[in-house]
Amino acid sequence: MKNISTLSLLLSIFIIISCESNKKKNNRPNILIAIADDQSYPHTGIYGFSQINTPAFDYVAKNGVLFNNAFVAAPGCSPSRAAMLTGKNIWELEEAGTHASNFPSKFKVYTEVLEENGFFVGYTGKPWGPGNWKISGRKQNPAGKEFNKYGLKETPTKGIRPNDYTKNFKDFLNQREDNQPFVFWFGAHEPHRVYEYGSGIRAGKSIKDVEVPEFFPDTEIVRNDMLDYILEIEHFDNHLEQMIKYLDEIGELDNTFILVTADNGMPFPYAKANVQEYGTHVPLVILLPDGVKNKVVDQPVGLIDLAPTLMDLTGLNGAMETTGKSLIPILKNKENIKHRDYVLSGRERHTHARPDNLGYPARAIRSEDFLHVYNFFPDLWPAGDPVVKNDVNDKRDQVLGFKTIYPGYHDVDPSPTKDEIMKIVDDKNFNLAFSKRPSMQLYDIKKDPFCMSNIADSPEYNEILTDLHNELIKRLKEQGDPRVSSNPIFDSYPRYSTMRNFPGFNKRGTYNPDYLNLKKSSF
Repeated sequence: MKNISTLSLLLSIFIIISCESNKKKNNRPNILIAIADDQSYPHTGIYGFSQINTPAFDYVAKNGVLFNNAFVAAPGCSPSRAAMLTGKNIWELEEAGTHASNFPSKFKVYTEVLEENGFFVGYTGKPWGPGNWKISGRKQNPAGKEFNKYGLKETPTKGIRPNDYTKNFKDFLNQREDNQPFVFWFGAHEPHRVYEYGSGIRAGKSIKDVEVPEFFPDTEIVRNDMLDYILEIEHFDNHLEQMIKYLDEIGELDNTFILVTADNGMPFPYAKANVQEYGTHVPLVILLPDGVKNKVVDQPVGLIDLAPTLMDLTGLNGAMETTGKSLIPILKNKENIKHRDYVLSGRERHTHARPDNLGYPARAIRSEDFLHVYNFFPDLWPAGDPVVKNDVNDKRDQVLGFKTIYPGYHDVDPSPTKDEIMKIVDDKNFNLAFSKRPSMQLYDIKKDPFCMSNIADSPEYNEILTDLHNELIKRLKEQGDPRVSSNPIFDSYPRYSTMRNFPGFNKRGTYNPDYLNLKKSSF
């Protein structure tokens, strides 16, 4: 009897310990990261943008924190996503800091850290990319294990990818172990082009009421293009809404950290692939379990803050070396917590848009009120070189059925809006999108949210420009940006996506030897 009593006591202790262990394990937060592909601020419902309905984004905002000034590290897909995953700026990431190159394995990503610490890690849709992650020896895409098995039987429009994001999310959850915390990357392909022209108006949206940015001509074609873009944002939001509802059904919603944002700005002229406002300013909402609700933050934050935020959330501070800064204090406190005074961003090569596969290096610093842009080579065309009229050398554009009025400027995605702007060469909209730019640019964002007027030469703004530029260069030097030491290494990095018929170096997947000799001089 004594032995039985002792055994019963030990069994009871074991059960209590197991329950406490499971309870502790259950309390480890799940993580859902939802990333739209090419969406600018303020294009969601809660930001007040006309003709758009985003109940999922709005739900996260009302139950968490809404950020009015969130910025990506780069205005292009793969460098921006690399910065999110590593918590570093693009000039710290070598090949991963440019578009469609590779992702050196020496740069640790948050998915690796969390997987090593027991999280189930996966993605659906678009992960890190485009680019070649395998060549560096990585075992899986930096975003995690792929879950793209299930597709939609039909899509709302021809331009929308037939990925059943929600069903793939459920497939991911079904494959994890009991009580295992997860980190999931929902990378929608929307609202990346191509759009089905007129799909927005056919869905019942008002061409009269849609808001057109000032840097576009206000025409029926442009308004239709904007509505088609809005419709694809709603498709992304619809799948996110289904995911949130499913988490609620299975009892996981209250323990899930949710972040919703975009990788860069809208795929229109003077937006994507530009470090001006509509290229880097993106929507951002974050819901922290047991965090503050319905809070609005105006101070600048960067998406390089994602990785350190997740490390802080999971108690793994110090597991990654990051330049970003945790947002957890903002998410936990009702009052305004000082985070930073400004964010940095930059760009290198986007597509193969110039002879010799050169990029267009630019860096920017954005405070709450001002944006300063520094263009390293003002003699280059910022949107890619113009090419000879009717010399259509882009097979991809032909396959997609675009009839560009004047070919070239390939850093701007082909679109009806691009064609509209090209109709009138040398007007203000054309020059903003395609013409060469001075090295120094400054914009008063409160007065000029569309970055229409460069005030860098205005005497009354001289002190502001000087302070911002000095701070920008100081931080770039501290972070080892090759450009500030006149090191052209970025132009040597290979491009694994398609190449165009420009003169000079154009070998796909190959380093350009002319820029491997590191020419250094003082800045």
